[in-house]
Amino acid sequence: MKPLILATCFLMGCLFMVNVKSQPNQVGSAGSLQAASSESSPAIVAEPYGKTKSGEQVTLFTMKNKNGLVLKMIDYGATVVSLETPDRQGKLGNIVLTCPNITGFEDCTMYFNGTVGRFCNRIAKGKFSIGDKSYQLATNNGTNHLHGGVKGYDKVMWKAETSDSDAGPAITFKYLSKDGEENYPGNLEIQVTYTLSHADEFIVEFRATTDAATHVNLTNHNYWNLAGKGTIQDHELRLAAAKYLPVDDTGIPTGELAPVANTPFDFNQPSVIGSRFDQLQGTPIGYDHCYVVDGTIGTLRMAAVVKDKSTGRSMEIHTTEPGIQFYTGNFLDGTVASGNYPQYSAFCLETQHFPDAPNQPKFPTTLLKPGEKYFHKTVHKFKAE
Repeated sequence: MKPLILATCFLMGCLFMVNVKSQPNQVGSAGSLQAASSESSPAIVAEPYGKTKSGEQVTLFTMKNKNGLVLKMIDYGATVVSLETPDRQGKLGNIVLTCPNITGFEDCTMYFNGTVGRFCNRIAKGKFSIGDKSYQLATNNGTNHLHGGVKGYDKVMWKAETSDSDAGPAITFKYLSKDGEENYPGNLEIQVTYTLSHADEFIVEFRATTDAATHVNLTNHNYWNLAGKGTIQDHELRLAAAKYLPVDDTGIPTGELAPVANTPFDFNQPSVIGSRFDQLQGTPIGYDHCYVVDGTIGTLRMAAVVKDKSTGRSMEIHTTEPGIQFYTGNFLDGTVASGNYPQYSAFCLETQHFPDAPNQPKFPTTLLKPGEKYFHKTVHKFKAE
């Protein structure tokens, strides 16, 4: 893949001002990238996106594929700002929740569309051991550790490298998570590549290496709404998962891989997301469970299909990971911390290893050792019908 001169120079300190006007970053807003033709327009454009509260300059990268899909990302949190896909009428619309500016992303505590780690999902009581050494992490989700701690990877600045190839434009974000960050052991070198393919795919590829044994579980935390507005309760979902992980009242798996058959957790056949909310327990009501993806771990295979009948949009998800966390925006409450979005405004389908894996030896291991390579790939395929 050949580096784009524009973004490469930007990262070396040369600032290129580009003629891309910002539109309100709201779910359902139409694309703002104006291009005379795909041949004459750059595949990736970089522009300033403001500064963080600590004074760090944030860059917005806009990618467009040959079919007109538009992906916007920032180097703060390696975060998706918007992803615009066409409906059955060919009209572009943003299908992820977003914030109007960098301040909004900083104030949001719901991990909007960020790159999450060092360990996504929950670790019971924030504790694990490696060999004879025990580690205590932050307990930032009740009594448990969630999504990397007080300041996870969704709240740090990443280094960005842009590229373009026959497959489509891409951005590789890199971050060195130093030994002791959020009390995790080992210097972890991470890179995640986000590609907007010409086959209308949003592809996420994670890679990492460490100089000391550590637990690693990375994911992208996109909040999806294929209608671009309203709630997601009428979306139709199919999960390629015959089993799921029951949890206790704090969200920690019991250790059982339970069959979904004859339960409200069964999405083996397409089902409306909100159709069985009245059968669920917990406060607030909704799904926040990890499903066991059918098939062989490490092979790219179907995990989920979601459809919105009102717009005709659909999304297929394929992953190499053993699990997929299905979350229905239960904790969104309309406050600034929720990006001002109300409950059930979006769903998440986070491909990952199982929650609390460091403490559950029967689960696929998340332990990464020196000399080993972490790799995780997920492909989102978009259509309109």
